[in-house]
Amino acid sequence: MSISMNEKPIAFITGATSGIGLETAKLFATHKINLVICGRRRQRLEALKKELSRYTKVFFLEFDVQDKNAVFEAVDSLPEEFSNISILINNAGNAHGLHSIEDGDLDDWEAMMDINVKGLLYVSKAIMPKMIENKFGHIINIGSIAGKEVYPKGNVYCASKYAVDAINQGMRIDLNKYGIRVGAINPGLVETEFSEVRFKGDKEKASDTYEGYQPLRPEDIADIIHFVVTRPYHVNIADLLVLPTAQASATIVNKQK
Repeated sequence: MSISMNEKPIAFITGATSGIGLETAKLFATHKINLVICGRRRQRLEALKKELSRYTKVFFLEFDVQDKNAVFEAVDSLPEEFSNISILINNAGNAHGLHSIEDGDLDDWEAMMDINVKGLLYVSKAIMPKMIENKFGHIINIGSIAGKEVYPKGNVYCASKYAVDAINQGMRIDLNKYGIRVGAINPGLVETEFSEVRFKGDKEKASDTYEGYQPLRPEDIADIIHFVVTRPYHVNIADLLVLPTAQASATIVNKQK
């Protein structure tokens, strides 16, 4: 079985108000995939729903993935029309700070573990029962090259993404008996709000991250996500590392002056 326009699949996307989540929602909408878009910024969610409703059916949920009760209350509040989720994109995640381990901020550490790891688990736990009941579904976990190799001052962020890698593998094993597809997409350098959040709103420092080479764009990852979910159902792309051509590893980037 494959995801087709005729089946009208419903995709649940976390972190849908910016970056990869936003572009994935836009691309899915143009391909008539019905959407549940999720995020913390209500105005952005309302604007996105209005924009995408021209193409497909859209419902939005305003909640923070690190709030366990809010996650389950939000998913339980879905109207029947949007409750049968067949695609889950666990995209919400953030980096907070870039410090050597001894200088790390405890609040930053907690935020990264709460959002990147526990948030992903909460959302998955809320969505999985219906997929298990249907013996059908596709979960895509957005990881990072930081979950494949540790880089200086990345410590806890890398740990959170290593956890995503492990959860993805465990999830794929445990859900195999239900016929559910599980896979991870692990981007390298993508130009989004990521660095601005990491550097606490320092736009100049954030923009320096992407100077001297062509980074990936959120649209690039969205295109890959759409490709993955539209493969025939017997095909599962389990783990994919995606880098800009200029990037060879977490720390080696061919920057031109």
